[in-house]
Amino acid sequence: MKPVLFIFLFCFSNLIAQSKVTINGFVKDNYGKNIVGADVSLFTTDDLKLHVTTNTVGKFSIVILCGAINIEVQHIGYKNRSLQVEIKKDTSLFFTLDKSEFELKEVVVKNNIKRPITIGIGGKLSFSPQKMGNIPSLTGTPDIIKLLQLTPGVQNSGDGNSYIYVRGGDPGHNLMLYSDVTVYGMAHLLGVFPFYNADHITEVQFDRNNSNSKFGGRLSSTVSVLPYQIAPKDFSVQGNLGLLSSQVTLSVPITGKTGFYISGRKTYIDEIVGPLLKSSEDNANKESEDYRYGFYDSNFTFITEINKRNSLTLDSFLSGDKFTIDDPKTSLNADLKWSNVVISPTWKYSLSDAVIMKNSFFYTRYENDLQMKQTDINIGFSSYIQDLGFSNVFQYHIKNVSLESGFQYTLHNLLPQRFEVANLETITSGKQAEIIRANNTAVFANAKPKFSDKFSADLGLRLNYYTSDSNTTSYLHFEPRVMFYYFPKKDLSFYAAYTRQNQYINLITASSVGIPTDFWVAASEGIPSQSSNNFSIGSNKVFSKEISTSLNGYYRSMKNLIEYPYGLTQFNETTSLKNDILIGDGEAYGLEWMLKKDNGKFNGWISYTLSWSTRQFDGLNNGKPFYSKYDRRHNLALVGTYDFNRKWNVGLTQLFSSGNRFTMPTSWYFINNTPVREFDSYNNAQMPNYIRTDVSVNYSFFKTLKKESILNFSVFNTFNISNPIYVVLRVTVNGKKIAVDTDEKHLYSILPSISWRFKF
Repeated sequence: MKPVLFIFLFCFSNLIAQSKVTINGFVKDNYGKNIVGADVSLFTTDDLKLHVTTNTVGKFSIVILCGAINIEVQHIGYKNRSLQVEIKKDTSLFFTLDKSEFELKEVVVKNNIKRPITIGIGGKLSFSPQKMGNIPSLTGTPDIIKLLQLTPGVQNSGDGNSYIYVRGGDPGHNLMLYSDVTVYGMAHLLGVFPFYNADHITEVQFDRNNSNSKFGGRLSSTVSVLPYQIAPKDFSVQGNLGLLSSQVTLSVPITGKTGFYISGRKTYIDEIVGPLLKSSEDNANKESEDYRYGFYDSNFTFITEINKRNSLTLDSFLSGDKFTIDDPKTSLNADLKWSNVVISPTWKYSLSDAVIMKNSFFYTRYENDLQMKQTDINIGFSSYIQDLGFSNVFQYHIKNVSLESGFQYTLHNLLPQRFEVANLETITSGKQAEIIRANNTAVFANAKPKFSDKFSADLGLRLNYYTSDSNTTSYLHFEPRVMFYYFPKKDLSFYAAYTRQNQYINLITASSVGIPTDFWVAASEGIPSQSSNNFSIGSNKVFSKEISTSLNGYYRSMKNLIEYPYGLTQFNETTSLKNDILIGDGEAYGLEWMLKKDNGKFNGWISYTLSWSTRQFDGLNNGKPFYSKYDRRHNLALVGTYDFNRKWNVGLTQLFSSGNRFTMPTSWYFINNTPVREFDSYNNAQMPNYIRTDVSVNYSFFKTLKKESILNFSVFNTFNISNPIYVVLRVTVNGKKIAVDTDEKHLYSILPSISWRFKF
């Protein structure tokens, strides 16, 4: 018995000798955001595997025995990270994960990999505008909207338009967010200038399925624009000086954990912008007409970490545009103004290491005002939409399942149309000036369970309660969001998704080009809420560390779509908005493909979309289905950049898409010597195919992480291809003969520009 007891005590003493230590770790992404639910695996020299996940602040903690261990960190949508380390005492570790196409089972660590755009699973993608400076643009700075138009599923809207059309939806079907706050106006003049200052934006997240139940109120996609999210550590100045506009951004630290960013941008060359707005035949008369345009915008972000558990952020965005016309020949004077205001303070509080609460108040307003005077007639048109609301979000996890839930409330105030008319007896001034107030309350929940190493899901549910017209109109809607992922191999993934959306605030497009006279209306008596069911499947494939591809298919059915067929307005005493709007249905389906290369001297992607989009309204086309305006069968985009050396690089974008659809008369005849036109079907004609090539050349005087000086030369529409924005029919009557000619109106010709980007 004594030898046995001796051996037992000897073994026990060896276990006591191996002291235990605690490893505390944090997992974040490239922008300093906490990654919730990341998987952390620890392998010891004895082939013992331990497993833990990060909580809602991106933290993990585990007790192990001293010794050598191998740590692997992984999370869906990010590249894996591994570390081999000898642990002898309590240790703190910090991991930063780079975004990837999807969860890989291999570790790829390469510092010089350029990944300006990331293909996500399930129709998602993200990019940093500040990494897209080599892609051609008119002003020499990245244009977020035009960059999105180079990706699958997004229809190129053509010249004179800054909207995006995603998977057969209307422009108002896209949820446009700035710091999680809705932005209703999305354009500087006719899409010539980028709407956002890219120097103030760290990331753009684009979800074609609108799969996150935290976001609602739209039938189509979500575009989330994220400004700076961590306080600046050093003072810096960056910007762009160009012929069309200039911008500057200041990063100002106050303390080690407090600072702010402020950006400003302005155009100043009315004498150059004016001629761009004229067709070629009008240029000969430009001395008799005066066009003037100017815009400004500014961004402000204040960030402070009060203590380890509390942080405060204040984001604001302001923009204003003014366009004037003075035409002595027609005695026309017009003054058009539009503006945006977004303000959002956010308080983030860590209740514990496992629970984070985020509270946000927000205010957003968009308004436009058009004043026209011609001879003795004065016409004024104005509209606005204003939101005031609150959002509460909890992030936590239960048994390694990441969860997010919350509550949102929004008070909408809208003035869809207001007219002020003088010296025109047949028009009643202010007939349609009716302010609409609506309330929208929503609760939501998201869960990301991982069933196995190869099978996971995103599950969401949103409950909306909407009221307007003093509660005479109300809706209660459930919106499920379901997406399943399957990873049969390290470099291959599949997904299938279903989402349900409802929309209560709708955009009325009153112009065929991007003139900001469009207005928003709320679901109320006579104007129903819209709804859609969205189905999609797809796959992602990684061929190498440099090349990856994605293929997606989708189908969308839409109910209670609205159409306003009267242009800017109907001038009569009896009309009302709800009587003028047509109600109908629609469907869209298609295939999307993207091939992307990320590393080496040559980088870029190819994007192709094959799509169909139809509408059916009882009041149009005799109730028969017809192709929607932006049913563009083919949409192809090629994007490429090439680095010759550290000084020189070039960029190229090539776009091709089928033309927009419009309605053309099929025959003409006389009634009482008056020519009358006859239509066969709605949207029976098509504009010419849209083709455009843009080229840029960049010369870097110097470029480091903190300093840069780059000269940019860009040519918009390099081959001077005429892309009409609309067609005017010219009817000539000669006796009993009618001659009809089409006059295509163009906005842009070849446009060269030069700008200087700087940072110090």
